[in-house]
Amino acid sequence: MAISRDQLRGPTPAWAWLAGALILGLGLAAAGFLVGRGFERGRSVDRYVTVKGLAESLVKADLAVWPLRVTATGNDLAKVQSQIDGDLATITRFLTGHGIEAEAIQPQRVEVTDLLAQPYRPEGAGDNRFIVAQTVIVRTGQVDRVAELNRATGELVRQGVVLADTGGPSYLFTRLNEIKPGMLAAATRNARAAAEQFAADSGSEIAEIRRASQGLFEILARDPAPGLSEPNQLDKQIRVVSTVEYRLSR
Repeated sequence: MAISRDQLRGPTPAWAWLAGALILGLGLAAAGFLVGRGFERGRSVDRYVTVKGLAESLVKADLAVWPLRVTATGNDLAKVQSQIDGDLATITRFLTGHGIEAEAIQPQRVEVTDLLAQPYRPEGAGDNRFIVAQTVIVRTGQVDRVAELNRATGELVRQGVVLADTGGPSYLFTRLNEIKPGMLAAATRNARAAAEQFAADSGSEIAEIRRASQGLFEILARDPAPGLSEPNQLDKQIRVVSTVEYRLSR
């Protein structure tokens, strides 16, 4: 009768089975520990809070840009231009007489329209063939003075000057870069305060910043009333919102 190789070896000792089971058990335990640590670390990495910090500041415009436009019509181009010149001289005297520096008054190009040269002539074109228009722009840091004079343009009307509607002066704030650092610091402080409150309410503590992004600076009207746009208001509100993500330590 043939005898196999396994029969020649004899039965496997019990200690060998025990050792194998022990090694297998230790391997499974180690794998479970590593997997558990991986999940724990993943949860700790993902534990963060996203908050927004708002900062606002009230400012006053430091630059005024005021277009004043006059027009005249007639059949004699020289006489029409002479009327425009007279109106501009009246406007200049009005401005300089109220404290606006001459260098701030900038006449723009003359615009001439010949109605008889148009492909489609309007009715009555022969009575007032030429339309001449010219704009003078006042650009100055005297914003309060410009606001005062804008309310006093009736003086020009009484002197025979007819002003076209240009929307009035625009008041600009040009020193945004000067206040940006302080506003960003305030927005970050407000964001951290919000994160600390969230952490306290949830039994956690905030750690380092995970990610941060600066919002856009907005220049808004101080009084957002209907019909009052931001450029027409002397006082403005600057706003910025920063978004910050803080890690939670526990």
